[in-house]
Parts: sequence; structure tokens; C-alpha cells
Amino acid sequence: MSTYLLVHGAWHNGQCWERVVPWLASAGHQVFTPSLTGYGDKAHLLGPEVGLDTHVDDIVGLILEEDLTEVVLVGHSYAGLVISSVANQLPDRIAELVYLDAMVPEDGESAVDVLPVTQVMIDLATSSGSGWRVPPMPELPAPLGLFGVTDPDDVAWLRTMLSDQPVRCLQQPVRLDNPDVHKIPRTHIHCTVKPEGFERRPVPAVQPDGSPSQVWELATGHDCMITAPGELAELLLKLG
Repeated sequence: MSTYLLVHGAWHNGQCWERVVPWLASAGHQVFTPSLTGYGDKAHLLGPEVGLDTHVDDIVGLILEEDLTEVVLVGHSYAGLVISSVANQLPDRIAELVYLDAMVPEDGESAVDVLPVTQVMIDLATSSGSGWRVPPMPELPAPLGLFGVTDPDDVAWLRTMLSDQPVRCLQQPVRLDNPDVHKIPRTHIHCTVKPEGFERRPVPAVQPDGSPSQVWELATGHDCMITAPGELAELLLKLG
């Protein structure tokens, strides 16, 4: 039995994994899908002081509280930053890092460094009435939709999960200064339907642990856990 810890991205909450969990659980694996501070059952904690460090603490705390080991740690989108810093703190508990259409940072980088278009969101937030709220991305014409979701019923469901993102999450840097973090195997899963301006960095041929890079693709939009849950689960099960 493996332990899968699935970390949602910006604006979402843990409910977004609802269609993936049965696939992993039916194969006998343990699955955790927490909502980060400010989202889902923690939406009431949303505030300007919430940042990347807050979300890293959320996941580190869960791993320690549940005494999880050999974790397949999956980070979607913004959560690529979260899982990186978590692994830096608890490298001995992580079996695999999975960057799911995610930001893949180097030590000291923030979301803006990894995805420069993020600065536009920060500028809009800081000039808004709140000064710190980054609203969800708008729905775009098909095939891009709302985070890649185009089915009307699915879009309506997704909207029930979305909350504003504190600007601090996009400004705080990732820490990757523990040499042991570079020993953890990595897998990258890329969704191929994406809007212009959100170009990802090329994955290097060799990962930090010295192994050849493992990159898989899903022919769907960004929120593949909603649009292609079975296909995503099949990929994740290869790692368990």
C-alpha cells in the first residue's frame, strides 16, 4: 500500500480530487486530499497573512500528525511550490514528487520567478480595493474553459470550490537548501491544452537525483483531475 497526498493548486480546494480518489483507494492505497488554509473547510482562515509558508506548514503538519512515510506527494499548479518546500523539510518521508501541470522552482524562487505572468495578477491584486486578493482566472472560450474545464455541469461544480488567492502565496520564496531533497525521484505530468502566456519551463533531461527525467502528458486542460480523472489516476498508480 502506498500513501498518496494530493495537494490542490491556487483558488481550488481538496474537493477537486474527488473523482481521482476512488481509483487510488480501490487499488488499496491510502489517499489524503487536504484543503490548504483559506480554502474549503479552511476558507474562514483566508487573509492577507496567508502565504506559501502557511501552506507548506499545512502539509508538513499533516504528514507529521498522521506519521506518513513513503509518500507520493502530488502538487497541482501552484502547489508545485508547496510540495517542493515540504520535501525540503521532510525528505526522508517522501518517496516521489509529482509535479502535476505545476510550477517547478529552484531554491529561492517565488511563483513570479517560475511563471512571470503571475506578476500581472500580483499587480492587479495590490492595486485593488483589498490590496491582497487575487481572484480566480476568468473562464475562456473552449477548449480552454475554466482552468481547462468546459462541460457546463463541471464548470458549475468547479465554481463552488474556488476562493481568492492571497498575494503573499505568490511572493514568498521556496526553500530547497537541504541536499537530501535532491535525492527524491520526480515525475512531471503535463496537460497539453493550455492558454498562451503560461509556457512552462522545459524539464531538464536529468533530474536532481541523477536519473533520466520522467515526463508524461495528458491531452486535456489544466484541471485534469476533473476532466480526466481515470487517466490521471492510471499514471499515478504507476508510482505506487
